[in-house]
Amino acid sequence: MPPFDRSAAVGFGLNPLDRMSEARADGEFVRARRHDAAARFMVFVGDVPLLDASGAAPSPLFTAEAWIGLGPARQEIFLGQDEQGRPLFAVALDGGLAEAAASRSGLELLDLRSIAMRGLFPPDVLGELGGAKAILSWHDRHRYCANCGEPSRVACAGWRRDCPACGAQHFPRVDPVVIMLAVDGDRCLLGRQPRFAAGMYSALAGFLEPGETIEDAVRREIREEAGIACAEVAYFASQPWPFPSSLMIGCFARAQGTGIVIDRNELEDARWFTREEVRQMLDGTHPEGLSAPRPYAIAHHLVRAFVEGTGPALG
Repeated sequence: MPPFDRSAAVGFGLNPLDRMSEARADGEFVRARRHDAAARFMVFVGDVPLLDASGAAPSPLFTAEAWIGLGPARQEIFLGQDEQGRPLFAVALDGGLAEAAASRSGLELLDLRSIAMRGLFPPDVLGELGGAKAILSWHDRHRYCANCGEPSRVACAGWRRDCPACGAQHFPRVDPVVIMLAVDGDRCLLGRQPRFAAGMYSALAGFLEPGETIEDAVRREIREEAGIACAEVAYFASQPWPFPSSLMIGCFARAQGTGIVIDRNELEDARWFTREEVRQMLDGTHPEGLSAPRPYAIAHHLVRAFVEGTGPALG
């Protein structure tokens, strides 16, 4: 990936697959790729990745023969091909097969967050796993036509659902989320939600709303959650977030005030932190035991850019 692409350094952000979108509607082509001896499959039982644990290191890639005996596939999606030209498919098995899969020798079930936090796979493989989980989750949540309510069916190698009743076509959706640091000179604004690990503070975040720009969403969310008005907003990087299928749009914003008013429905706490404090949070040396998000999360990259002075210029 180009060295200037910050997003490629974020968890799930590197995905070098050739998606071959122009060939998805060609059923004969997709079937041929499906039966290619080089084809590999990322298998999910429910929404949990299945890993091949028979070797020295776990792998999320299977041949067709390695998983086929576990049960019928609920979904098969053609993801594209890798840089060596090997086809890659995403497969969803029924969640009820979890016990059978976990009991088979050489197989392991491990949720995607744990995989990312533990850094089990190279960044490109993690990105492919994230993409596979997101598209499979979309199918799970969109089995019925949003127009007429009738069952829809998979089309275009898994990248569309068609309604045979009313003819509507449905395409995978991605939910845009802004995640941002408000900056006041040598300080940045961080908050924490009750569900966070003890002592962890992170960037504020929220979903974009209809008719709203990224910049307006950044300003609105900071004002709503912490009572801080902001002026300029600058883009930093993005992160596909497959829980279930969002795009985190990382930004910086210049604060116009410093008086915090916390929305207790959203946040447990929000504080201004100096650059040195944030550095200590990243290094694990903060005197209060406070911490920042792990490197797989875009919030980590936002706060690190603030500490290192590599974020976009504001004002």
